[in-house]
Amino acid sequence: MRNRFNRRRRYQESGDINITAFMNLMVILVPFLLITAVFSRITILELNLPAAADQAHQDNKAFHLEIIVRADGIEVGDRDGGLIKHLPLKDDNQDYKQLSQLLQQVKARFPDKLDATLLLEPDTDYETVVQVMDSVRTARVVQAGSVISAELFPEISIGDAPGARMKVATR
Repeated sequence: MRNRFNRRRRYQESGDINITAFMNLMVILVPFLLITAVFSRITILELNLPAAADQAHQDNKAFHLEIIVRADGIEVGDRDGGLIKHLPLKDDNQDYKQLSQLLQQVKARFPDKLDATLLLEPDTDYETVVQVMDSVRTARVVQAGSVISAELFPEISIGDAPGARMKVATR
């Protein structure tokens, strides 16, 4: 009888669960999973298709800004008026600083203009496209002793560059 009583007592006392090994595993596993997790930020650039030829020729006096990215530089001009300026490569890279300065001058001349057309050669790399788009959208301007972002041409249409070069502007 004592034997049965001792067995019941032993089974009743063994109700504790040892979770130390599981906790040790979690202490190692959680930081490892956090370190290996990929945290990505998705940025969306809104693009438009270039205007149809019929719509562009309806208002011949309007200024249509075109930025053509070529392998040897960037051409900035008016669709109907012609080339404003050709920006050659600087140290085998596109000259984004000079592009930004030129676009600031264009914006000062046409303050209500919001759209621009970006035309690219087929072999233009992605980094160049994004940097040109950033230069066309905004410019870093010093105002009252602090650097701010000024809006230039936020509505960007994108298309293929023509094979022929722009002619010099007549305006």
